[in-house]
Amino acid sequence: MKYIILDLEWDSVYFPPEKRFINQILQIGAVKLDENLNVTDTFSVNVCSSLSNRVTSRFTKLTGITSEMMRSGMDFEKAVEKYNEFCADADVTLTWSDSDLYTIIENEKILLKSKLEFEIKSYLDLQKLVQDELYNKGYESKNQVALEAAAEFLGVDTEEYELHTALDDCRLSAKLFEICYTVERFSRFLRNAESPDFRARLSFKPYPISDINDKHIRRCELEFCCPKCKEKARKLNPWKYRNRWFVANFKCDSCGFKFNGRVAFKKTFDDLQVKHKVCEYKPKKRKKDAVQSVSEKVQSTQD
Repeated sequence: MKYIILDLEWDSVYFPPEKRFINQILQIGAVKLDENLNVTDTFSVNVCSSLSNRVTSRFTKLTGITSEMMRSGMDFEKAVEKYNEFCADADVTLTWSDSDLYTIIENEKILLKSKLEFEIKSYLDLQKLVQDELYNKGYESKNQVALEAAAEFLGVDTEEYELHTALDDCRLSAKLFEICYTVERFSRFLRNAESPDFRARLSFKPYPISDINDKHIRRCELEFCCPKCKEKARKLNPWKYRNRWFVANFKCDSCGFKFNGRVAFKKTFDDLQVKHKVCEYKPKKRKKDAVQSVSEKVQSTQD
């Protein structure tokens, strides 16, 4: 089995057709590993932006890539073709977290018009594999660990690596892969990138549902039981959508208790996430009561 460890450097650039900023890939780096996890070949290329003549100062400070270096880089489509030639015989692609995948999907869609894709047969999130080893060694934070922090925790000297350049990040990642690899761990985190839903899952953005008649909502998810006697409660008024919650008042005909029921729906790629909340009942004031209240305030002021 052969492995590719891939890393990208990207810069934020404005994309006029969609009136938003995107993360444009400006450097591609990779190392190829044999079955014994030895580095057998490397790949590195700077990419010339098709959207801007300059890179941000933040990007230059982080990566060392200047606007001049970017402008002398390779056309993005040609760079991807060269990369695909490099990794053609690899079985598994690894990246440090799947954030690179989201950037790849965005660049394929916007800049390559989905005519060309990065070659990925099987995929493994190396960050998850390494973090699993860190937990075994006493690492306590549940946040995603940075590459440099993981290396330091595992006792790897990072001085010889030029961090935040794609190729050296790959070299360091390869070292951590060698340290943390086990057959069980590798198999657990491996994913089939050629399955129909692999890219679809990455492209999908979870969203809150704001239509009470949405096809994903089941009627039973709109029902509430009395928090006091646990009997089914009756809805007193139509649902209203406020701040991502559907809100309505309920009454229990068994014990007479009234309460405010709230339910929120979030659609993910795999399912529908549902949250229920019970709040204090606040009866709506009638217009007559509101007018009377104003009159009383005026009378009080006159007195």
